[in-house]
Amino acid sequence: MSLQEKTRTSERTRLATAGARAASEALFSPATAKHRISNAVFFALLLLGLGTALLFMVSVIIWAAIEGAPRLDANLFTEGPSAIRPETAGYWYSILGTLYVIGGVIVLIVPLGVGAAIYLEEYADKSRWYNRLIELNIQNLAGVPSIVFGILGLAFIVRGTLSLGFTAAAGALTLSLLVLPTVILAAREAIRAVPGSVRAGSLALGATLWQTVWRNVLPAAAPGILTGVILAVARAIGEAAPLLLVGAVTFARYEPGLFDGDYSVLPVQIYNYATRAKPEFQVMAIAGVLVMLVVLMLINGFAIWLRNRYEKKW
Repeated sequence: MSLQEKTRTSERTRLATAGARAASEALFSPATAKHRISNAVFFALLLLGLGTALLFMVSVIIWAAIEGAPRLDANLFTEGPSAIRPETAGYWYSILGTLYVIGGVIVLIVPLGVGAAIYLEEYADKSRWYNRLIELNIQNLAGVPSIVFGILGLAFIVRGTLSLGFTAAAGALTLSLLVLPTVILAAREAIRAVPGSVRAGSLALGATLWQTVWRNVLPAAAPGILTGVILAVARAIGEAAPLLLVGAVTFARYEPGLFDGDYSVLPVQIYNYATRAKPEFQVMAIAGVLVMLVVLMLINGFAIWLRNRYEKKW
C-alpha cells in the first residue's frame, strides 16, 4: 500500500470514527430545551408543508370530480375522440397511446438506468477522466428542460439517425432520454446505500463481483431503484411538450401502433379539449384529468407492489 493510500485510509477512518462518536453523543446526551424547541418547530414545518401539498392535491381531485361528473361514464374509457359529439367522446385512443409510450419508456429506462448505475458504482474507476465526465453529464442532463429533449428527439430520432418517424416508439425513446438521468441517480443512491459488509461477505465466500451484484446488491437495492422508476414514470406520463415535437397528434382517429400510425397521449388530448370553445369539451378536459390520474395510479400501484415485495424479503 502506497503512502497516499495509507493517508487516504486513515483519513476515512478518522472521519468514520468522528461521525460515529457524534452520532452516539447525540443519541445518549440529554437534549437541551433549545434543541427540543428547534426539533418541534422543524417537525411542525414539515407537517405544514405536507398538509399544504395534500390539501391542494385533494382540492384539485375533488374539483375535477365535481366539474367532470357529467362525463364520468364508460364512454370516457372506451370511446375515441370526437369533434362533433363531445357528450359521447372518450380517451380510448389516447389511453392506448399513453400505454405504448410509457411501456416503451419502462422497457428502456430500467435496464439502461440500472446498468449505468451498476457500472458507475461497482466497476468504474473514479480516477479516470471519462468516468468523471459521464457523472458530470448525467447530473447536468437531469436539469435540462423537457422541450430540449423534444428538439433532440425530432432531430435525431424522428428525422435523423434513427428515422423512426412520428410514431409512438419515437415518443417513448424521447421520453426515455428525458427521465433516464433520474433513474440513474436514484439507482446509484440505492446501490450505494447497500452496506459494504454484504459485498465483502459475498466476495469472501468466493463469489465473483458480478454474482455479488446480481444476487446480493441488486435485490437489496431494488426498493430504492423502483422508487426512482416510479418518479420517472410519473414525470414522463405528464409530459406534453416534447411529444408534440415528435409526432403526438391532438386528435387521434384510430388505434395507434408502436411503430406505425398516428398516436396521441392523454396530456395532449386533454390540452386539445381544453382549448375548444364549447363547454362540453371543457368538461371532457376536466374528466380527462381523472382518467390520467387513474392510469398513473395503476402503473405506479404495480411498481409500488413490486417495491414492497422486495422490502419484505430484506
